[in-house]
Amino acid sequence: MRVEQSKGMNIRTGSRMKKMFTILLKTIGVIAIAIVLFFATVFIVNVISNKSEQGKIHSYGQLVPVDGKNMNVLIQGKGEETVVLLPGYGTGAPALDFKPLVEELSPFYRVVVIEPFGYGLSDGTDKERSLKNIVSEIHEALQQLNIHRYTLMGHSIAGIYGLDYVNTYPNEVSAFAGIDSSVPTQGGVDEELPIKSIEFLEQSGLLRLIKKVSGDPYAGLPYDDETKDQMRMISNKNSNNSTIMNEMKNFSANFKAVKNLTFPKNLPIILFVQANDTETKGWIPLHEEQIKNSVHEKVVTLEGNHYLHHTKSKEIVESFREFMKEVK
Repeated sequence: MRVEQSKGMNIRTGSRMKKMFTILLKTIGVIAIAIVLFFATVFIVNVISNKSEQGKIHSYGQLVPVDGKNMNVLIQGKGEETVVLLPGYGTGAPALDFKPLVEELSPFYRVVVIEPFGYGLSDGTDKERSLKNIVSEIHEALQQLNIHRYTLMGHSIAGIYGLDYVNTYPNEVSAFAGIDSSVPTQGGVDEELPIKSIEFLEQSGLLRLIKKVSGDPYAGLPYDDETKDQMRMISNKNSNNSTIMNEMKNFSANFKAVKNLTFPKNLPIILFVQANDTETKGWIPLHEEQIKNSVHEKVVTLEGNHYLHHTKSKEIVESFREFMKEVK
């Protein structure tokens, strides 16, 4: 009797386990299908959205032939002196992103916004994003526009490109102004970047979804709705394209290439630096150290995020104009 009861319990237990295993397999299957459907939907939405947005992007500026391709350049203002603006890494539409700064500068200067290859409405390129190539392409664009004397004003990574530029073309640059600009000695430039992960996010469409759920990055900033829509669409178009990704791959090499470079001693240098940066150790001292041997130099700290020109354009232009009057 006991044996029979034991056998019955084993049969029931085995039956229950089989049933639970079947339910588990079905659950895993449903989850797998849901994941596949999610990624497929995100991918398809991204492809359709990209095609739809292409026709909604409005042209601005002018296309300049550079190295067999077209580089987009925006020119505004009719001042006697020229200020050339260079963007930070990955800025989707530099000419639109710089709009608050351009509007503050243009009553006093001719302002030229360069959109390097891979940025804004410029073509992409298969040419290596080495320091030498980037600098020579910017110079060629200015030569095509017959611009031979100017101030370079650059944001973020443009501090690295600008440092090489002023040493390569010292007779053309009258001053350099950095907007929270990168310096060769800052930490973290040798760290391995998650390039493959970033490429996956872009190609899968997940990056578009992340941007969507993250909200409006320009909320509360001095941009009208149309400009914000254009920046969003152009950013989606250019997001991590092959040119931009190649530039990222060259970060470490480009920083190393200028490690021993200094600004020409007599070149006026003004650096606008984020006052409350917490990501890079010694951010303000690094900038002070960079220009300590310059004859005409100034570091101006401003409260704000890395994109100081979004909220502090008026202060930047006022300080820049005052500085340039002092050095003349």
